[in-house]
Amino acid sequence: MIMNGSEQLASFGRRPRRWLPAALAMALLLSACSRDGDDREPEGVSATIKVMHWNEMSFNVEFGTLFYASHPHIDVEVAGTLSIQTSGGEDYNEKLDEFIRREKPDILMLTLDQYAKYAADGRLVSLESYVTRDKLDLEGLIPGMVDLLREKGGGELYGLAPNFTSQAIYYNKDLFDRFGIDYPTDRMSWEEVLQLAARFPGDDSDEDRIYGLYVGSSDLHNLARMIGQTLGLRVVNPADKRMSIDSESWVRVYETALNAVRSGTLYKPDSADLSDMVYETFLFQDPFIGGKVAMAISPSYLMLQIREAASVAPDKAVKNWDIVTVPVDPANPDLAHDISFQNIFAINAESTNRDAAWAFIRHIHGDEYARVKVKTFNGEFPVRTKYIRDEEGRNMAAFYALKPSGKDLYDDFADLPDDFRMRYSTIGSDEMQAVLNNEKTIKEALASMQTRLQAALDEALAGRSRGGNAAVEEGGAVMTGNGDSVETVTESVPAETKAGPAVEGAAE
Repeated sequence: MIMNGSEQLASFGRRPRRWLPAALAMALLLSACSRDGDDREPEGVSATIKVMHWNEMSFNVEFGTLFYASHPHIDVEVAGTLSIQTSGGEDYNEKLDEFIRREKPDILMLTLDQYAKYAADGRLVSLESYVTRDKLDLEGLIPGMVDLLREKGGGELYGLAPNFTSQAIYYNKDLFDRFGIDYPTDRMSWEEVLQLAARFPGDDSDEDRIYGLYVGSSDLHNLARMIGQTLGLRVVNPADKRMSIDSESWVRVYETALNAVRSGTLYKPDSADLSDMVYETFLFQDPFIGGKVAMAISPSYLMLQIREAASVAPDKAVKNWDIVTVPVDPANPDLAHDISFQNIFAINAESTNRDAAWAFIRHIHGDEYARVKVKTFNGEFPVRTKYIRDEEGRNMAAFYALKPSGKDLYDDFADLPDDFRMRYSTIGSDEMQAVLNNEKTIKEALASMQTRLQAALDEALAGRSRGGNAAVEEGGAVMTGNGDSVETVTESVPAETKAGPAVEGAAE
């Protein structure tokens, strides 16, 4: 997902506040860098490179401190991307391109979509010769990442990502043991996961009730979206820009999700006011930490919260837990859609300091960076997986055993308006609530979604081609051009609309 400057800052701010401990830990470990002579630049080779990153402080905490210690002859300037702002109907990628042409960074920090476009436009330097020359161990990186980046680069490797995030199924062994239920396993299908969750009894009081599964929301539309993405479905065909949400594949997915929601096995989170909540209460809002659910599909960040809860209230926090891979498509059991490479670093084709730029990229994909990164874990893993371990022997490979598919619900539709994801979410939730209220069948709700989303998409694309304002009133929601805000109104209000993508049923 492409974010503008303010969205990037908000996202950055949501990360766990471990900057100072991370910086201190890095400082304490600097002396270790001197052991790796092969990671140091020859004496006397001086250069200054400019690197794209959020801002200078974030760069130094994440990369700079260690890099300066092992490469004293290379200075780094930071081109801060948080300065990129959009307003009205401005396109973030256009602003990013202006920023790059103006700042001329030697190293670009890109999303996967941006990486593919810049590679196709000939604006990146191939890393193949550097990798061969320096014998960089690509086999030790997370499975599938290099293949994906070569695929997106048209067969050539133009960049690497030092860190990744992913999800796994966390499960509470004590709850499984209490009810005599077999533990989950790697590479289960959604049907198998939901059937396993349904085995937990649902007849206890609300206070003592144990739920089978928590997916972050009990929303029918959200669950169906997750299942559909796993199966490789789309909601829109990029070739003709036509919605395909009412396909038979999607009907089956929504029926599966509906059965799960109505079974009562999914944990439904309470809407709590967090403003005056103490830290301990906040931690135990997560039902897995508090022992209310047997399984939870969550990102790696949950491990941090579990550790925090165990230190704050060891008698209350879940203790005996492990993880397995997220649900997979039985037709493609080795692929995952939940692995994300947040920042891909590539060398600008206009750089005059390519060797020094490569020295930085090589460093942040080497052993020393990975070894220190896991010691200052903040929810992201280093892509050099041999350092990803758990002291209690948990199945950490669940986070990286599957290969990244590189696909999502909106794949191959790069020119979708930016707010379309929000429209897909709000319209979908609205229609599925009608299903839960027994006002519509799944097929009727999906037919209505098809019509409403197609109208919104057509209007947004028409507005883009005119270069003017084109707001579509949908359920009283009018989106700004960059999707930053949503206003509830009673009549149509002109606004830039830029919708995001959707997904078509895979071959049926």
